[in-house]
Amino acid sequence: MNKEKQCICQDTQRHFLFRAFDSLGLEDAHRELLLASFRETRFSIPVVLRRDGRDVLRTFQGFRVQHNHARGPFKGGLRYHPEVNQGEVRALAQLMTWKTALIDIPFGGAKGGITIDPAELDKTELEVLTKRFIQKMEPLLGVHQDIPAPDMGTNAQVMAWILEEYSKSHGYTPGIVTGKPVELGGSRGREEATGFGVACITRKVISGMSLPLDEARIVIQGFGNVGSHAAQALARMGGRIIALSDVHGAIHSAAGIDVEAARAHQAATGRLQGLPGVDALSNEEMLELPCHILIPAALEAVINCDNAGAIQARVIVEAANMPVTHQADEELRQRNIVVVPDILANAGGVLASYYEWVQNLQEFPWEHGSVLRRLEQHLLRVYGEVSHHAGENETDLRTAAYELAIGRVNKAIQLRGF
Repeated sequence: MNKEKQCICQDTQRHFLFRAFDSLGLEDAHRELLLASFRETRFSIPVVLRRDGRDVLRTFQGFRVQHNHARGPFKGGLRYHPEVNQGEVRALAQLMTWKTALIDIPFGGAKGGITIDPAELDKTELEVLTKRFIQKMEPLLGVHQDIPAPDMGTNAQVMAWILEEYSKSHGYTPGIVTGKPVELGGSRGREEATGFGVACITRKVISGMSLPLDEARIVIQGFGNVGSHAAQALARMGGRIIALSDVHGAIHSAAGIDVEAARAHQAATGRLQGLPGVDALSNEEMLELPCHILIPAALEAVINCDNAGAIQARVIVEAANMPVTHQADEELRQRNIVVVPDILANAGGVLASYYEWVQNLQEFPWEHGSVLRRLEQHLLRVYGEVSHHAGENETDLRTAAYELAIGRVNKAIQLRGF
């Protein structure tokens, strides 16, 4: 994410947050407590790299922001990206606090990362960097203190290295990190959890429109982990996906796209375009297609004040984080386009992380089907709460979600006597 987009996203989050603060009538002192980080830490991480036949010492900057733990241990991902900075990590840590509170799991919010392009390091160098980072972070971590997870630029392998480094001092402790390989205590169903959750909520939204799923026109922008699993799940449910996209462009078919064929074509060629029987579009054109459901599942701020007026979907389900800017959100509300907010729509990944942590504490793994059944039931219950709150208070789903989340965190702070 470039600096301009970072500023847009941070402004957007702040706008949504303060709109909920205002509607809840929170006093300034309560707002200050809710916004303040419990702890913000910055680390210098020296690593010797082999470059051009000689050893080069480089020092990388690492961050961990622990925002709030009134409702449970700090929880949040670690991202490796060249533009990671303290402000971005702080905003994402706050977002985690609201997301865990909204879906009502006993976690707080945190976020961390290292300012690095992971592609510049080989696997051994990345392992050394990760383990040095955990050596620095170790006093902050614990199964009831702070539990990291994957994020942009990190994956199950990086989580395995974290487990190994932490376990050197504490014994085998799989609950210290989530998003691990299944062989090391990871949860079955974790990989597809976010996309599957998006699909479950999308099906619920469509049912509320009295529209059969196989008659709904669904557009999914982004065909990475979240978008591809959402598309697969919706196709299995009988959904008709009329457009898909990746970084190279979009494809469209009014009759519906064979998602499995699209996935196989992308795996073979590196792109979706070129799949037989579909038309090629730009990503920008795809967002403006007439459809019932639009699912932005890739980048931030793709729906903004430049294109909000051209959006023809009846419902937007935010599978990506902050894909709609606050200016666009206002215009969409005025046009009566329903937006299912990111802190609800893509919460399946956080929920699956919680399930993994529970399984690790119990030392009892769950079956794949059990994980997904629990996840669907939980997300639909939360969607029902948000929808009911929005109806009772004559507000939109995003404001309702933030009001519920903030109210739960604020209540926990008051009860604990912070």
